[in-house]
Amino acid sequence: MIDVAAVEAYLRSLQRRIVGSLEAIDGGRFETDRWTKAAGEPLGGQGVTCILEDGAVLERGGVGFSNVDGRTMPASATQARPELAGRGFDAMGVSLVLHPRNPQAPTVHLNVRFFIARPPASAPDAPAIWWFGGGMDLTPAYGYDDDAVHFHRTCRDALLPFGEDLHPRFKDWCDRYFHLKHRNEMRGVGGIFFDDFNALPFDDCFAMMRAVGDAFLPAYLPILERRRGLPFNDAQRHWQALRRGRYVEFNLVFDRGTLFGLQSGGRTESILMSMPPTAAWRYDVRPAAGSPEALLTERYLVPRAWV
Repeated sequence: MIDVAAVEAYLRSLQRRIVGSLEAIDGGRFETDRWTKAAGEPLGGQGVTCILEDGAVLERGGVGFSNVDGRTMPASATQARPELAGRGFDAMGVSLVLHPRNPQAPTVHLNVRFFIARPPASAPDAPAIWWFGGGMDLTPAYGYDDDAVHFHRTCRDALLPFGEDLHPRFKDWCDRYFHLKHRNEMRGVGGIFFDDFNALPFDDCFAMMRAVGDAFLPAYLPILERRRGLPFNDAQRHWQALRRGRYVEFNLVFDRGTLFGLQSGGRTESILMSMPPTAAWRYDVRPAAGSPEALLTERYLVPRAWV
């Protein structure tokens, strides 16, 4: 049995838990923006966007919950799955991106989501198609082996109860997905990514999504705690801004969630809350050989088995 209400209740609870934990670390308060979109619009529904800007630890952080419905699946969803064309849909999820102030502390992204594609008007008796998706990934400006190992180990342990094959598959999927093709480099050190997942019964798929969501705070908070107070200088802040520029490039050119939201008529402010507060671009930047900046590109922005 597909229990949509249970999925929504979990996602709302996850958002509240993450926001509360981040407020305890930062000392600031997230602003809460509750929004609705009328059913007559291309995308109807409602959500809660929580934003913290100019905090002591987080320069910008957004944690959003949405529960929306649309008349037709947008091109970003049907390109790889043409059988979804012409179907209406219901989608709900929690998505977050955190941009710490300290360049030694990595940016992080989490998304967990649930979709139902309704039967098309031409075949009203066809079964609905449901699936889960999501994952998390770490994007440092300065790489640390112990951060990457801890993050990947926590992801692996969250997935292990659902099959030994899942972590290798989802880790590789993440490496391939968060890849800037035009620059031939990864966005960060990866993590896990999955989509269109319904290979297990509904209850097991839902439990796996919960395991991923519940693993976020244990995966990221220890890293944030040990990097938040490290000293940094203006040159390191500039490097952070350059790396944030790459983050913007990926989100606006390749990210399926961003494209899905914009193509389906979603709420622009909530969709673009993932953007960093500052970013920079410079022509043909080449870090000095042997520098920490060069080490990032040589060691951390390439696929690697961290666990």
